[in-house]
Amino acid sequence: MGTLRDLQFALQLKIEELRQRDTLIDELELELDTKDELIRRLQEELDRYRTTISLPGPSAAGAACSAVTEDDQTAKRMTVISEPFSLDPVTLAMVSHRSCDKSQESQRLIQAAFLKNDLLKNLDEGEIRAIIACMYRSTINQGCYVVQEGTVGAQAYVLEEGRLDMTKDGLKLLTVEPEDMFGELALLYSCTHTYSVSAQTDSKLWVIDRKSYQTVLMQCGLNRLSHSVELLSSLPFLQSLPEDVIMRMSDLMEETHYSNGDYIIRQGATGDTFYIISKGQVKMTEKKSGEEEQIVLSKLSERQWFGEKALWGEDIRTVNVIATGDVACLVIDRESFKDIIDGLVFDCRQEVQQNTESKVESDMDPALLPSSTLRDFQIICTLGVGEFGHVDLVQLKSNAKCLFAMKVLRKKLILNNSQREHILREGRILMEANCPFIVRLHKTFRDAENVYVLTEACLGGDLSSLLKEKGFLNECSTRFYTACVVEALTFLHRQSVVYRDIKPENVILDEHGYAKLIGSRCLKRVEVGKKTWTFCGTLGYIPPEIILNKGHSISADFWSLGVFVFELLSGGLPFSGSDPMKILAASIRGIDQIDFPKTISKSASSLIKKLCRSNPSERLGSQRNGAKDIQKHKWFEGFNWDGLCKRTLNPPVIPKVKHPLESSTCALYPEDSVELCTNWDEF
Repeated sequence: MGTLRDLQFALQLKIEELRQRDTLIDELELELDTKDELIRRLQEELDRYRTTISLPGPSAAGAACSAVTEDDQTAKRMTVISEPFSLDPVTLAMVSHRSCDKSQESQRLIQAAFLKNDLLKNLDEGEIRAIIACMYRSTINQGCYVVQEGTVGAQAYVLEEGRLDMTKDGLKLLTVEPEDMFGELALLYSCTHTYSVSAQTDSKLWVIDRKSYQTVLMQCGLNRLSHSVELLSSLPFLQSLPEDVIMRMSDLMEETHYSNGDYIIRQGATGDTFYIISKGQVKMTEKKSGEEEQIVLSKLSERQWFGEKALWGEDIRTVNVIATGDVACLVIDRESFKDIIDGLVFDCRQEVQQNTESKVESDMDPALLPSSTLRDFQIICTLGVGEFGHVDLVQLKSNAKCLFAMKVLRKKLILNNSQREHILREGRILMEANCPFIVRLHKTFRDAENVYVLTEACLGGDLSSLLKEKGFLNECSTRFYTACVVEALTFLHRQSVVYRDIKPENVILDEHGYAKLIGSRCLKRVEVGKKTWTFCGTLGYIPPEIILNKGHSISADFWSLGVFVFELLSGGLPFSGSDPMKILAASIRGIDQIDFPKTISKSASSLIKKLCRSNPSERLGSQRNGAKDIQKHKWFEGFNWDGLCKRTLNPPVIPKVKHPLESSTCALYPEDSVELCTNWDEF
């Protein structure tokens, strides 16, 4: 028997060794694929530069190639986007039933660490409790690493016992003490650690991983939304309202907390606020003339309401309402309520739709493009290199005047980075987006290794380059480019699509000088009244509700639009810094904490502050009139919106774009197994 046990043990060791070897081989294959892709890109660029040199005279190709400098590639701010996330039953069950016994002292220590943290201290008390409940314990021996510089993180840690050293490039930054937290950025998205953390002594930590963190906050958000919608739907005078209106009202209602003895309403005061009790009990009292004592008229408990007369007109309160113990109320004021009710007779979808067909003349024969294959396009040069591939400037062999941009995306890189769903979603949305202020996606191809995305070519450069050249833009230029973005957002929002990545790098100029939004992995269709929870965008542009995992919708774009206007007018961001956590913390604190530079006028400041309201439902553009409220703001006074849509306005800058001459030496795409992608699911 002893011999058999020895053989079984040896077999288990061998199986484990083979498993580790397989893992190592997978990692090495991925590294090799990445290096092969880099070599391939460099070789292609070298070949195309050689080809471009033979073109006689100046060309857009040469200008575009030379424009992609090393500085531009490194200076561009990256879009961050977490992996696709949903409340799957397995994760929900794991988080809900995770049993980690924590003493009162441990819970107090973790909560204290959260309240010292610039990110987590902004969460609700209930959210903090729920996160603490699903944290698990980990021990680390002296000399071992908790976090290693250069690795990708997915956990945050709170130290309970021991001491840790935080180092960067081998130099000590600080000592981590009990009640300190680190790694919290990894709770938002997959990021590379810029420091190492190792144990000075044997230590005990509490750990929370990104998936559990997101699950807890999404569940809290959905529960909160469901509870407030249920409360509102139960009110007799609101039962006739559509579901999406109830959802919107729920968004606008704020939860206010009161302590025992607090006056919520005072007799004789003028009121404009309506209350629903979500937790606790209140008493209604009245003080009659000539009497000193108050008479208790009634008591109200959870799911009951008061102050509803204030919603319909000015109300003089006839009673006192006093908290009995701890009380929480959902509160909405008359103006917000009227906005919602008035919105029922105003449906922006019934407005006369602007003509979204571009009237720009084209050299392209309409019959050529639908029947074209990948081999019908000649590669002129590489316009840029991205995270998952590169972008080529191409022309039709049958018509050299027909220029396009071709995104060549490596399937393996997309899949390895869990971005398949985001890429597919972007393609589906852009296929339907026929708007002159959004870069048009014409068609897609695929082969065994790549997906090829054919879009219109806009060779006027992006606003980031223009901003870098000029330092900042004047009001006239900023107003024009902002208006172009507003028109693009209006189109997307009518399709219930949120963009989530507005920034100068994503706004490019066509040859006429008009601005267009480019495609983005952050594009997503969100049903009216619903929310989405994916963390995405560019640091400095991300609104508080995305940072705090509160759930978000199209209102997120209006915050980013305000930051966009600020950057164009000043050349800098309102929320900036070298440390991502400081940028995120500043964004949460809000625009009212920012000193505006003198280059931003009072009317522009007013627009920015109204767009960057911390409450998404209060932002300009989020009300019943939608983008019309932005168009009517005094900063846009006198702006010719009709001329913009008809393209009769003179843009601030007319790019100097010269078309490349036809050349028989242009490179072609490979011929093997290339076919039209009629369905994006055929990935």
